[in-house]
This record gives sequence, C-alpha cells and structure tokens, in this order.
Amino acid sequence: MSAVQEITFHPQQSRNAGYFTQPFLTNAWYVAMWAKDLPPATLVPRKIINEALVFLRKEDGSIVALADRCPHRFAPLSRGKVKDGDQIQCPYHGLVFDSGGACVHNPHGSQAIPPAAKVRSYPAVEKHRCVWVWMGTRTPDPSLIPDFSLLDTAPEAHMTKPDHITIGAHYQLVSDNLLDLSHAIYLHEGILGDSPTAEIKVEQQGDTVTVSRSAKSVPLVGIQRLYWPHPSTIVDRVNSIRWDAPCYLLLKATVCLPGQDPADGSGYWGVHLLTPETESTTAYHFTAVRFNVQTLESENEAINEKIGERRRFAFEQQDGPLIAAQQRTIDEATEVLNPVLLSIDVGPVRCKRILERMLKDD
Repeated sequence: MSAVQEITFHPQQSRNAGYFTQPFLTNAWYVAMWAKDLPPATLVPRKIINEALVFLRKEDGSIVALADRCPHRFAPLSRGKVKDGDQIQCPYHGLVFDSGGACVHNPHGSQAIPPAAKVRSYPAVEKHRCVWVWMGTRTPDPSLIPDFSLLDTAPEAHMTKPDHITIGAHYQLVSDNLLDLSHAIYLHEGILGDSPTAEIKVEQQGDTVTVSRSAKSVPLVGIQRLYWPHPSTIVDRVNSIRWDAPCYLLLKATVCLPGQDPADGSGYWGVHLLTPETESTTAYHFTAVRFNVQTLESENEAINEKIGERRRFAFEQQDGPLIAAQQRTIDEATEVLNPVLLSIDVGPVRCKRILERMLKDD
C-alpha cells in the first residue's frame, strides 16, 4: 500500500482536531524572529505555541526569553522598561526581574520579595541569523536546530531582505502548502508557476523529508527571468524542498539549459521558517539566497529587491488569503473533514507521521 493510501485522519472532539497533528510539539526549537529584529535594550513580545513571551538582547549580546506575564497582577512585561541592560521592570508596579526570571527588586513596603515572585525563563540562542527559543522542559540541545548555515555565509549582495508576515491559519496548512510545489502552477501563475507534467520524488533521511519536482524543456516563469542570464526562455527546472520538524523548510529552485547538468544552473535557496503562534495564526519568516549567480554584480541590488517583492506578494497576497480561507472552511465545517489524498500529498503525509511520532515522545 502506498504512503498516500495508508494515511488516516482520526476524528476527535473538536470538529477540526483530526485534520491537524495535535497538540503543539513543545520540546523543539522555534524561531522567534530574525536576529536583526532584536536590537539591544529593547523588549520584543512574541506568541509561540500559545505562550506569550518577551525577548531582550543583553549588553553582552546574549538573549533573554521570559514569560510575558508579571506574577503580581499579570501585566505584560513587554510593556515595561529595561533596567541595567539585562533586567526587566514591570510597567504596573515596578517589580524588577533578572534574566533568569527571578524578582530582584520589590519597591513596596519592606521590599521583601515573595518566593513566588518569578517568571518562567526559556532557553534562547542566536543561530543562522535567527533568534531560536526552546519551549519544552527537556534539556535543550542547540545541535537540534535545523541546518540553515547557508544564511551564515550568504553574501549580502545575493540575499533578499529577511522578511516576515502573519498568516491566519494553523502552521500545518502553511507547511502543507510549501511541501506541495504543484500549487504554484495555479495559485502563482506567472510568478512562481511550475509544470503539471513535472516528475515528483519524495525522500526521507531520518526525520528530514525532501520533496522534489523536475520538468524538462519548459518555459521560464516570471521570477526566474530576473536572474536567468541566457536569451533562451526554454529551460529545465528542478525544485526541491526540505522539511525539518516541526515547521522549517528550505527550497532549492534551479533552472538550467535543456539537457544541462542542474549543478551548472542558476537559482536561489528559499528559506521558509514557520512559527505557530496559536491554532489559527502562524508567523512566517522568509528570505532567499541566490546561488551560482550569473548576472552582473551591478544588478544585484535591483534583482534582490524584485525577487523579495514578488515572493512577498506571492506569500502575502496569494498563499496567505487562500490558506486563511482553508482554515475558516475547516473551522466552520459541521462534520469532521477527511481530505481526499492525491499523489502530490505524499510529502505532507510523511511529515505528518513524523510529527505524530514525535508528539508521542514529547
């Protein structure tokens, strides 16, 4: 029996609970933001798997992540002030908390600090130009952060602006969208379009799944024209996207002359970092890094800007509204939904199984 035929979605009490892998994986690293979005001495709030957090970059560059809730009257600490470079003062009654979440100053009465005056601290690190936070209770291992080391060495001249949007849907709908490269034919026609005759291949190494689509002697699509140096508009295309649990994807989009080795072609790495905020909202961080660049260096800035603009348009104006509409359809259904599965769903199905196994061990 094929992987597609084997998959089942189990109804639960909530009408849509069977459609998603529930609940969220906790013992995992999640992207809180791009590192550039956390300047020193600034309190930045984020919601990750239903938990409100506040982030602070200390004077030494390391990162503090605390529950965004004072234990006194539950005011959000993110509305407070930074004290002495690495402490946070509550905006409501002035309690001060250190980087580990312990209250270190009570300005009232005898100034005695109640034993319960502390907030949860979360391990956080900066890696691959991102701020990552560990949401679970097990000992965090930074080596478990998925490999996006290409961001560490990417020339700025070949990289689009690190960007982000919010999509009003469960993160698995966004992940399924990215793993299904065939949707670009229809939803992104003229921008990221693909060929309906493409060959699909799914590979799995450990808990990493890669879905590939290749098409021969097909027309260039809009975004490829920006970095393609040859006059011919008929090319071979190879797209592959790697998935790492719970929600991190890396696309390699390659174009080359018909019959040419794809390794000699040109294209870009598309970085897609999903962060589940709630069951119905996802923070979507993305950028692109061109490889084997064959255009003039003087054109880099304009090409990067156009690639960034078109990818953001595709995600924000095309993917986002449709995925949010999917979410509403699922939420409003009066019966449990069991989707019809096609050959293009093998990748998403494989990833769902991995998540289900990880949740059992979580």
